[in-house]
Amino acid sequence: MRPQSLRILLINDTLGMMARRTALERHGHKVALAPSVQEGLDQLTSQTFDLVVTVYRMDNSSGQQEIEKIRQHDPQILIVVLSGYVEILGLTEQNTGADVVLSKGPHEVQNLLRAIDRLSRRRIPTKPPGSVRTGSRAPKGKTG
Repeated sequence: MRPQSLRILLINDTLGMMARRTALERHGHKVALAPSVQEGLDQLTSQTFDLVVTVYRMDNSSGQQEIEKIRQHDPQILIVVLSGYVEILGLTEQNTGADVVLSKGPHEVQNLLRAIDRLSRRRIPTKPPGSVRTGSRAPKGKTG
């Protein structure tokens, strides 16, 4: 069974960006690219995304600062962090604020796809438009 299609923002300043984009799109996701932290934040402001995939160290910004900025914009957005320094820096979901932290390496793309699949299944589905009642009802047991 294929995971649900997500709108993913890929913030990345490395050459691996295109390989990640291709893999995500082949799995049915819609992917927008941002080659810098600032461009990623600009896109988050102008568009809606379900998930952000980013590398931990970019530009002159630390990964922690980047995650904090993303969370300030949207506290509920899912964040996957990729880093070649996971073990050296002791990066975890708890100390980075990301939903998933993955090591870069030969199995990176497969691990990324699995992590996104798990996160997409964890999301609470939203009610379709028109399924929420509007108007007020008198509380039960009370009459006018």
